[in-house]
Parts: sequence; structure tokens; C-alpha cells
Amino acid sequence: MDVGGYVVGTYVTYLVVSLALTVWVARTLQRHGQLFLVDVFGGSVELATAVNRLLVVGFYLVNVGYVTLAIKVGAPVFDTRTSLEALSTKVGAAALVLGAMHFANLIVLTALRRRSLAPARPTPAPPMPWGPWGPAPAPFVPAEGQA
Repeated sequence: MDVGGYVVGTYVTYLVVSLALTVWVARTLQRHGQLFLVDVFGGSVELATAVNRLLVVGFYLVNVGYVTLAIKVGAPVFDTRTSLEALSTKVGAAALVLGAMHFANLIVLTALRRRSLAPARPTPAPPMPWGPWGPAPAPFVPAEGQA
């Protein structure tokens, strides 16, 4: 096989494996994340479903964008061994991006959940009617007929 064939084969294999991994992770997260999102959004199934779909769309956009931007192989690919080395580096990087996005989403959604489950804070007390120099002067109230 000529050198150009190895490069093209590496690119095609990288795209197929990375995109298949992206689809599998997105479907798994969508399916298993629904219950978590329902809990985060206080039992609102409609809101959880909408957010779940939006998260999946964003997940696809970021990961497919990364995979396509990272397609170029930096080292020369001239045989099966160098092709597999390049593939492992590229697919490994794509998997790390998928994992980082998953954990970033979990951090944000867990913070939202904690905030929604936190007890309501009491209303702050109104400001005191006096300052450090004594009571504030009484407000001016015009007498009837004066305006």
C-alpha cells in the first residue's frame, strides 16, 4: 500500500471510530440522564426533556467539530504501525474531550440541583431607620392644603 493510502485509511478509520463513539456516548447520556434532569428541574418532565435534547445537540456540535478539526495527523503515516499509533492518539483525544464535556455538564447540573434543593433564604431585614450618628430625621410630610 502506498503512503497516501495509509494516510487516507487512517483518516477514514479515525472519523468512523470517533463519530461512532460520539453517537454512542450521546445516546447513552440522553437515555440515562433523563431521570437526573427531571430531578434537577423539580419534576418537570417537559423541561427536563427539552434540556436533555439541547444538551445532546450541543454535545454533537462540539464533539463533531473537535473530531473534524483534529483530523490532521502530525507524524508521517507510512505503514500499519504508524497508522495505529496515529489512530490511538486521535481517538484517545476524542474520548478525553467526550469525558471532559460529560463531567462539565455534571458539575453544572449538580450545582443547579443543589440550588433548587436548598432551603429558601429568609428575606433580609429592612434597613435600620437610623445610621451611626443617631436616628434619621423624620420625612417631610406637607400639611393638608400645602403642596
